[in-house]
Amino acid sequence: MDIIIIFFGVIFASALTVPAGFGLSTMLTPIALLFMSPHEAVTVVAIVHVIHNGAKYISLRDYVDFKAVKHYGVWLIIGSILGAVLNNNVSQKPLLAVIGICLVILPILTLSERWTNYKIPEANDRIGGFGSGFMGGLSGHQGALRAMFLTRRLRDKMNYAATASILALCVDLSRIPVYLFFRYDDIMEYLELTIILVIAALIGVNIGKRWLESMKNIWVHNLVMSGIISSGIFYLFQSLK
Repeated sequence: MDIIIIFFGVIFASALTVPAGFGLSTMLTPIALLFMSPHEAVTVVAIVHVIHNGAKYISLRDYVDFKAVKHYGVWLIIGSILGAVLNNNVSQKPLLAVIGICLVILPILTLSERWTNYKIPEANDRIGGFGSGFMGGLSGHQGALRAMFLTRRLRDKMNYAATASILALCVDLSRIPVYLFFRYDDIMEYLELTIILVIAALIGVNIGKRWLESMKNIWVHNLVMSGIISSGIFYLFQSLK
């Protein structure tokens, strides 16, 4: 019964994260932690995450903004590899606290742009890309920080969702080999659970694409902003546990 509940929960989470462009790791990691230690949980969720984003990319590839991919991709990969290498050696709690505070404050700053007409310089996007990749490699929580910067450049919901998927792939494909190098035998113990989660995530992609196509741009934007703030609160809570 627990597996059935988890299966349908992952389908819903997977569908919800298609228009949001992030959040699957945030929702799946607590589930994985019920069955395994934190380091194994990060790796298992990363495997589900990469297949989920691969399916999203295939489904939405006609809408990818490759200029944005080039702009963010290199910094995402550098940050991801560094974070993955440090995964077993650095405490995640202080970093989660810092990221959590930023994710609560940044949406407020984004709203202030409408009143002040001030835009954060594009150079800071590269910092955001590196930070997103680094947090993705270290703990799997990459998407909210990436969304904070990506939504500033891609206002169209289809462009945003498609580009977010390929940027997430950049992080996943660079961090997973590092995880497997250090913990391959441990991860294989959870192969069956991983397969179940992957199947649920793939089903969710198809449902999520239908939601995305029927949503208005403003709905997607509000969903992303709400998700960012919720993620920030979640990270703060995790850092205090």
